[in-house]
Amino acid sequence: MTGEENLMKKRFEELSERSYFNGIYTFTEFLSPAEQALLRSSVQKVPYSFFGGFEGAEKAIAVFGSEELCGYVFEPPISFVKIEPASQKFSDELSHRDFLGSIMSLGIKRSTFGDLIVKDNCGYTVCLENIADYICDNLLSIKHTSVRCSVLSEFPKEIIPAPVESEFVVASERLDSVVSAIYKLSRSESKNLVEHEKVLVGGIPVLGTDYRPRENDIITVRGHGKFIYVGLERETKKGRLRCKAKIYR
Repeated sequence: MTGEENLMKKRFEELSERSYFNGIYTFTEFLSPAEQALLRSSVQKVPYSFFGGFEGAEKAIAVFGSEELCGYVFEPPISFVKIEPASQKFSDELSHRDFLGSIMSLGIKRSTFGDLIVKDNCGYTVCLENIADYICDNLLSIKHTSVRCSVLSEFPKEIIPAPVESEFVVASERLDSVVSAIYKLSRSESKNLVEHEKVLVGGIPVLGTDYRPRENDIITVRGHGKFIYVGLERETKKGRLRCKAKIYR
């Protein structure tokens, strides 16, 4: 475990103990999938949950505490911000990188905001509620395009990525076989992705091609996409395996 991981683990323990002894909810900033996996691998004094703003969000805050312990219902301290060109007619074509770079140029930490979705030349991000107004007041342009920001009560449902359930047939449930079938790659290509640590399960690179994904594993393949492994459906008459996954297009 690296020094940075040790520091983060101690931070989790501090938040957990503060919640336990004071009877209050405590929370982190937005955690990456790997940081979430680090929390899941540790033992905490109180229950915790993750909030990313919408189902399937990669980045999420961790909240320590429960209604039973604290005596009240917790509202996650997050806000939703929409960033749109002041005039779509005269706007540049804005990419995910453009929106992300402009937000970061405001001098705020990456951990203070979560996933960023771009749809119809507009950007949508979820952030800690104490920086929402700062983003709205200070993000005035992206590239050569004037933009305006507004705080929403939630994301519009139509912009939230929804996975498509799909079945596929493999010779075995090895990770390289599954990746190969889902993304129509050769076995050597999928094996190469695993060996170069470009296949992550729960945000952590998998180091062996013989890893067998478990039900509901969230698997990211850099350069290709993300899917949720649902599991084995049945064996075919020819002895192959029919599996199912939810794939983000």
